[in-house]
This record gives sequence, C-alpha cells and structure tokens, in this order.
Amino acid sequence: MADLSPIQNGEPIKLRRQISLTAQLAVPAILAQLSSILMQYIDASMVGRLGADGAASVGLMSSSLWLFWGICSAVTTGFSVQVAHRLGGKAPFEARKVVRQGIMSVLVVGAIMATIGLAISGSLPGWLGGNDEIRPAASIYFAVFVSALPILSLNYLAGGVLRAAGNMKVPSLLNVGMCVLDIAFNWFLIFPTRTLDIFGQEIVMPGAGLGVFGAALGTVCAEVVIACAMMWYMLTRQKDIRLKGAERGSFKPTRQVLRRAVKISVPMTLEHAIFCGAQVMITVIVAPLGVVAIAANAFAVTAESLCYMPGFGIGDAATTLVGQSFGAGRRELVVRFCHLTVGLGIVVMSFMGVILYWCAPVMMDIMTDVPAINALGVEVLRIEAWAEPLYAASIVAYGAFVGVGDTMLPAIMNFGSIWAVRIPLAALMAPTMGLRGVWIAMAIELSFRGAIFLWRMFSRRWLPKVS
Repeated sequence: MADLSPIQNGEPIKLRRQISLTAQLAVPAILAQLSSILMQYIDASMVGRLGADGAASVGLMSSSLWLFWGICSAVTTGFSVQVAHRLGGKAPFEARKVVRQGIMSVLVVGAIMATIGLAISGSLPGWLGGNDEIRPAASIYFAVFVSALPILSLNYLAGGVLRAAGNMKVPSLLNVGMCVLDIAFNWFLIFPTRTLDIFGQEIVMPGAGLGVFGAALGTVCAEVVIACAMMWYMLTRQKDIRLKGAERGSFKPTRQVLRRAVKISVPMTLEHAIFCGAQVMITVIVAPLGVVAIAANAFAVTAESLCYMPGFGIGDAATTLVGQSFGAGRRELVVRFCHLTVGLGIVVMSFMGVILYWCAPVMMDIMTDVPAINALGVEVLRIEAWAEPLYAASIVAYGAFVGVGDTMLPAIMNFGSIWAVRIPLAALMAPTMGLRGVWIAMAIELSFRGAIFLWRMFSRRWLPKVS
C-alpha cells in the first residue's frame, strides 16, 4: 500500500517521490483495469463461439449495461472522494462516518436501478433495434446482470474507498481473482457437456449448456463473490477505514455527507448517463447495418478497452493523489500530481495504441471465428488506435478534476463533445461508410475531447475550487 502520510503531514515531496507515489498507485490500478478487460475478453471469446446471433445478443445490450453499471459506480464516487479528503485532512473518524453512510446509500441506489432494469428488460432489445432472432437471449442477458446491481454497487464502493485510502493492491488482486472465477463459472455454464482431447487423452468436461444466459450468470457469480471479499477487507482490515473494533455509528445518511456526495456524484451520474445514452444511440445507428456489424462493433469495443482501461487506472491514481493533496490543503501539489498523471496516461495509452494497431487481428481472432466479423473488427480498431493519446488526456484529467470535487464542467464538456461531435458525425457517415464511418466519427470526437481537457488543465480554471 502506498504511504501517503507525507501528503497528509505537509512534508516536502520532490519530483522523484511524486513519481514513485504515482507509480505505486497507478501500476496496481492499471493491473486491476486490465484484469477487468481480461474478464470482458473471456466473456466475448466464449460467447463468440456461439455464433453471430449469440455474439450480437450480447453486443446489443453492452451499452445499456454500461449505463446501469456506470450510474451505480458514479454514485459511489461521491463517497470515496469524501473519504480521500478526510484521510488527507487526518480525520479517520470522519472518514468512517462517510463509509457507513455510503454503504446504505449505494444499496438503495443499486436496488432502484435493478428494479428499473428488470422492468424494461423485456422491451429493451426491441427498442434498440434488435431483430427477432436475438431479442430473447439479449433480454435474459440484461436481466441477469441488472438483478445483481445492489451487490455490485457495494463492490464499487469498497474498491473506491480502498483506493482513496491508497490501497491499490487489494482491489487489484481481487479483480485478478474475479477473472479466474469468471473463467471457471463460464466454462461450466455456457457450454454443454463435451469431450476434449488433451495431450492425447479424452477428457469429459461437464457443462450446463446455458449459452448467453450462462455467460451472464457466470460473470455475475464471479462479481458477487469478489464483492463480498472486497467488503470484508474494507470493513475488517483496512487501516483508518475498518469498522470492526471502531466506534459505533449510524448508517443513516446525514444531510451534510449526502449533500456533498450529491454535489460530486450527480454531475458524474448525469454525464455517464448522457455518455451511455450516446452509446445506446450508436447502437441504434449500428443495428440497421446488420448482425455482423453489431457483433463486430461489440467485439471491437471490448478489444479497444485494452488500450483505454490503463488510462482509467491512472485516472484512479490521479483521483487519490489529487484528492488527498486537496484534503491536506496543498494547492501546488494538486497541480503537480495532475500534470504528472496526465503525462503518464498519454505515454501509456500511446504505447497501447501502437499495440492495438498491430495486434488487432490477434485480438479479434481471440473473440470470434466468424471471418466477416473478424475482418470488420480489425478495420475499425486500426481507425481508433490513432485517437488513444488524446483520449488518455481526457480520461486522466477527468480523474484529477474529480479528486478536488470538480465534476460539473467536465461532465458538460463530455456531454457536448459526444452529442455535438460524435453522434452527428456517426449518423452522417454510417449510411454510406457503414461501421467504418461510425468509428471514424468516434476517433475524431475522442481527439477533440482530449484537446479541450488539456486546454482546461493548463488554463488552471479548475484551481479556484482548491483554494
């Protein structure tokens, strides 16, 4: 676990130490994000073996699931950022109060989102333009995932609080464990019982043969197990945060904590809802292009996430470092950590963009054996690779801004970029250029978004919020 006491104690921190702290937080966070992507690769590759219809069923619902997951995750951020501020200000008692209130709050929000999701699960595939062949499986896939949102919300909260305390290692290790469990559950639940030839020996592998339903159920089972482990560690083991052996306190949200959580989370929640609404709109634009385009788009999004998820990991580190510096009242350290993490994000994602360009055929081969889907996916991935450096700037700068509780204007920037640039361009290009046009529009918009986030970062217009 990274030692953040120099920040909290007001000690001088030289550049080498800043880089060391950034690396200690960023590397485990990157590994955690990569493990999350690996899990998506596992699901995509296994479902991809079910054929184009199975892949399209999953791909059709991906953007809607991101919407529901993201709203729950954004709500938890309002509490984890407050924990970072209180720990930075050396007030662990106040941090534990926020943790208690956060648990109750995210459970309520998770239950509400699950209820809404289950209510619309039967109609949603039709609203998104899915054909009759893929609608039943798509509906079941979505319903299974949203039913687990209360538990998954606790997982998001526990992971966020641990990272706010500087503990990136435990969330990272548990996310790796989630991948292992996902493989085991999916292997059994997706495929029927079959005989495999392993080193010349015929081995009977039992299976439930549940197909797309099994893919959703396997992933949810893995996530629920890890959520329980994450909550257990946070509540019983994490220094300054654990409730076991600490003072008694109420889990009922207070006006002060809830108001601050709302101020941080609501802009993020609206921004994410708008962003995922845009992704849903992209799905509507892509759906008329056919099953191959739907599947290729979904698999390419999963493959591309290998590049941008390290950026989100560095963004998590930026939120922690900037948040604790803010809580300690160290204005210039806030700026230095912001610039350092954004620079690191650009370097890492530029490197990942090169990998994406050259390894696109291998990535698509892993996820599907349908030649048409594979070829189209490779084309669009190589278009997107050029946007990764500036996309990194927007991701990490956003994480730094969140660290000081500045979420409103960045949310508006994301909203304007997606809806004023990406959606109109995609709608204009799709009829003549197909899926390629949609991804060209995406690359242009991501580059534009990165440029405006860099402008805001260097203008320091977000700094009055730290005074």
